[in-house]
Amino acid sequence: QVQLVESGGGLVQPGGSLRLSCAFSGFIFSNYAMSWYRQAPGKERELVAHITSTGTNTNYADSVKGRFTISRDNAKNTVYLQMNSLKPEDTAVYYCKGLNVITRNDYWGQGTQVTVSS
Repeated sequence: QVQLVESGGGLVQPGGSLRLSCAFSGFIFSNYAMSWYRQAPGKERELVAHITSTGTNTNYADSVKGRFTISRDNAKNTVYLQMNSLKPEDTAVYYCKGLNVITRNDYWGQGTQVTVSS
């Protein structure tokens, strides 16, 4: 079974940084394009960042562009989201999603809470 487990969330002050991790297990990580989504209270889940299965291409939501960086280490079966210059509006539950580029099946992690507040 494919499993994705996020970690690294927590409470941080505005302007601070966090690094989220998503550990993948159960299948071939290099077959999966990976994304980070977030869902804030009262809002729909939105795509934050995406990285291709090869790790050669990334894209970001306009709201986080220049502040967040998605990366992956296929040898460690892990995808990361480095979040800098955090703002209160970044407060949300952050979810890791893997998309198998061969089968087109997707898988979701359980989410990790990020709260940006003074």
